[in-house]
Amino acid sequence: MSKASKAVLGLSVVLTVGTVAAVHLKQAWDRQRLHEGVVRDLERWERKKENLRRLEEQRILTRHLKEERQRRETELRPQDNP
Repeated sequence: MSKASKAVLGLSVVLTVGTVAAVHLKQAWDRQRLHEGVVRDLERWERKKENLRRLEEQRILTRHLKEERQRRETELRPQDNP
């Protein structure tokens, strides 16, 4: 084999191995990013559930406050019954 053919073969092997390694690393990186996306989605879902729970709690407290306020207003209002 001539030196030129050995150099071309060596370069081809190096480029092939480099390409395979790069593709493998990119796939691993993509897989990791997909997994992180799933984790972020689950965290976002948990935050949404917690926010909805707090919202419902606030609605209940607001309703109780309005009822209490209305009850106090009726108690404090002077009676117009002669």
